[in-house]
Amino acid sequence: MSLAKWTVGLLAGMSMLAFAAPADAGEVRVTVAEYSAKTGPYFAEVKKEFEAANPGITIKYEVVPWDVLLQKLTTDITAGTNADLSIIGTRWLIDFVQQDVAEPLDSYVTPEFKDRFIDTFLQPSIMDGHTYGLPIAASARAMYYNKELFEKAGIAKPPATWTELQEDARKIKAVGAFGFGLQGKEIETDVYYYYAMWSQGTEILNKDGTSGLSTPGALEAAKLYKSMIDEGLTEPGVTSNSREDVQNLFKQGKVGMMITAPFLSNQIKEEAPSLKYGVAAIPAGPTGAHGTYGVTDSIIMFKNSKNKDEAWKLLDFLFTKEQRAKFTQGEGFLPVNKEEAKMDYYVNNADLAAFTALLPDARFAPVIPGWEEIAQITSDAMQKIYLGSATPEAALKDAAAKADAVLKKK
Repeated sequence: MSLAKWTVGLLAGMSMLAFAAPADAGEVRVTVAEYSAKTGPYFAEVKKEFEAANPGITIKYEVVPWDVLLQKLTTDITAGTNADLSIIGTRWLIDFVQQDVAEPLDSYVTPEFKDRFIDTFLQPSIMDGHTYGLPIAASARAMYYNKELFEKAGIAKPPATWTELQEDARKIKAVGAFGFGLQGKEIETDVYYYYAMWSQGTEILNKDGTSGLSTPGALEAAKLYKSMIDEGLTEPGVTSNSREDVQNLFKQGKVGMMITAPFLSNQIKEEAPSLKYGVAAIPAGPTGAHGTYGVTDSIIMFKNSKNKDEAWKLLDFLFTKEQRAKFTQGEGFLPVNKEEAKMDYYVNNADLAAFTALLPDARFAPVIPGWEEIAQITSDAMQKIYLGSATPEAALKDAAAKADAVLKKK
């Protein structure tokens, strides 16, 4: 799922809004995050259908790229010119709630409405017993593998452990391809590291609230990735490759294995339909531990909206089974609506079944102030390790100290 870069400190010092966003009576303004080329056309159709069914209410939406979304929202909020509704990365929500700019939706959310959702995806938007957002997009991560490269390398099945993955990567390297695609740039660089860290039984935060980067498991995970880079089992120039770069290598048939989101399946069908691939669980560690990354983006209502009732009508419309199916299937996400999840499209889709099977072990980004800063600290440490400019021990020690300093401030 595409999530924005964080500009540290943008929300710092934001005061409660004194001025309401300008809006015409009956007009609902929506800031829409751009997931793909299909996002804008979907919301254009929503506008057409919703306005036809709700005379007197008009929808005005603006599609904004993810990498500038947070900065735009922060600028608009500070100026009091924000929309009525906006899609956000759920991990930003705690800052919006603490700054008192997000409207609690409790007066609108009936038990029947709440029951539409798969609870796993609704929970990240509930804070202190109040519902501040609704999960507009949901995703998890799994391992994709190239079946033709596996066959060429004599590999019978996807690896169940990281040790097996290393062995398979060596075999794939021997037949002239990159064994394991490892991203080292931009969003989710930290997340790619967590897959190995979770397999060591280590969590992002220790039980005492300190950073998990200081643990033996975190060190073992970093050493694992570094050893694979040094052995040439990954693509070259890891720190120059974003998630999209590695996905493109996979679509070109150059990478044997990589970990990413369900939307890659849609991309393969459209851009590389002859590619033979499979989807499997993320490998386990020495004790059998493993985990996937669960992600949600939320749509929220701003407290200064002058058309809250009209905005809620749009939210109610967006979260019907029919609208959810159009959006989710078009973008390649997982269903958040219980009735939608029962549709043949999901029940009979082997790729999506592999992702949903991992959800019981899904971890979400910690809902804590300063999380984006901590994520960036982790990504920076990984880049130093991958480049060889710092040892895993030194880089993680420094990163843990910086993360703990952020955690103590909050």
